[in-house]
This record gives sequence, C-alpha cells and structure tokens, in this order.
Amino acid sequence: MKKIIKQSQVFFFIFAIVLVLAGCGAGQQPASGGNSTTQNEVSSQESSKKAETVELTISAAASLTDALKEIQPLYESSHKGIKLNFNFGGSGALEKQIEQGAPSDLFLSASKKNMKSLVDQQLIDSNQQKTWLTNELVAVVPADGTMSITNIKDLTKNEVKKVAIGIPESVPAGKYAQEALTNVKLWDVLQDKLVQAKDVRQVLQYVETGNADVGFVYKTDALTSQKAKIAFEVDPKTYSTVEYPIGIVKASKHIQEAENFYEYLQSQESLNIMAKYGFTIPK
Repeated sequence: MKKIIKQSQVFFFIFAIVLVLAGCGAGQQPASGGNSTTQNEVSSQESSKKAETVELTISAAASLTDALKEIQPLYESSHKGIKLNFNFGGSGALEKQIEQGAPSDLFLSASKKNMKSLVDQQLIDSNQQKTWLTNELVAVVPADGTMSITNIKDLTKNEVKKVAIGIPESVPAGKYAQEALTNVKLWDVLQDKLVQAKDVRQVLQYVETGNADVGFVYKTDALTSQKAKIAFEVDPKTYSTVEYPIGIVKASKHIQEAENFYEYLQSQESLNIMAKYGFTIPK
C-alpha cells in the first residue's frame, strides 16, 4: 500500500511539473507573438518607404516632345523610384503657369526670354539654369503637296491661302517667325493669311491636315513628321538664335531629384538623343 501511495505521489509531482512548464510556455507565447507583429509592422513601413515614388513635373517646350519621350523610359529605368511627368506647351504659357504657382520642378524653354523672366522674378536660380540646345526655323508644307514654295517671298503667291505660326506672344517659334517676316517686310503683307496656333506642334498639325498651306516650325519638328516636308530653311540672319535654356524651379519639393535630372539632361547619353532629333549642342 505504501508503495502504491509513493508511486502516486511521484506521478502527481511529475504531472505538476508538466503543468507548470506548459503554463510558462503559454504565458510566453503572446509576448513572442507580439514582438513578431511589431517587427513585421516596422518591416512593412520600411518597405513602403522604399517603395515611395518621387514624381518630377517637367514643364517643357512642345518641340522637345519626341526626344524627351525617348529619354523618359531610359532615365526611369536607371533611377528607380523616379517618375517623370511632362507638361508640354508653348514656353510663354509654361512661364505663366510657373509664375502662378503651378507645380513644376524643371523648366525646359525654347526661349531665353521666358527663362530670363523667371530668373528675374527669382522663381529660378540663375546658378541653376543654362543654355542647353539650339535649333533652326524652317517652313513646312504638306508632304503630298504640289505647290512650289522655295523661299519666304513665295508666301505672297495667290495660291498660298493660309500660313500657320505660333502665337508670337506665347510661342517662341511664332516670335521667331514674326521677327523673320518683319525683317523681310512681309509681316504686314501676310496678315490676312496668318493662322495662329497655341504651340509649334499645333502649327505642324495644321499643315499635316491641310488646314494650312505653309507653317513655321523648328527643324526638329519637321524631321518628326511623315505628313509634312521642309519647303525652305528660314535665313538665320533674319531672326534671333533659337536657344533652349533649362532651369530648376526654386519652389520644387524635390530639389535633389530635380538637380539629378538637370545634370542628366547635360550628359552625353541625353545629348546624343537630342542630336538624333536634330537639335544642335552649343559649344
């Protein structure tokens, strides 16, 4: 009998130890699980932070459209977390947008005048802007057209009904065209024929669709079209040099990223692409 009791006591003692150990394990589990959840949350937050995309808004002259669209995927693929959003338009209109506080990180203008205006207003730092490219002014006609137009004076022919130019007040190409026509004393003569467009790409479209017989665009625009061809190159002595300055907008919320793209635009890779589209790199 004593032996049975003794065995029962041993069994009870072992059973008690097992219960204690099980209880300790159960008590520790929530603490362990809680720590794991916290670590997962931290890890998730860090991953989310790394995954944040910085979007740069680039206000760019319409004539840069094709070249910049080629640059975009190249830059984004080599700069993870950066997305380029382009706002194309006439340089004068883009200048006004920046003046009025529209979000913009960089300004790529087709005119020194528009860039200088923003620098003078201290909206762009003079140390963060420079001349980037140059271009040429040409006259284009429909690719399938039969009209003989070989020089600027041919625009006075009776068969030429409509001549498209960008609005001189807001489109640099239009301003250059006005300057050239004024210098050869044709600006007033052609007033009844002039059709004004919001940017140089719209001028090209007017010619491509037959809504204008002739249009003044940049050489680079003409080279992108299969529906328009160059009728003649405008004498460079009759208009100011077409320069493309670029600059960083002071109000940018992503100054470092804007500076990186600003520097990239001046890299050999970028300049090679611009040259392919007909732009000239100033020496």
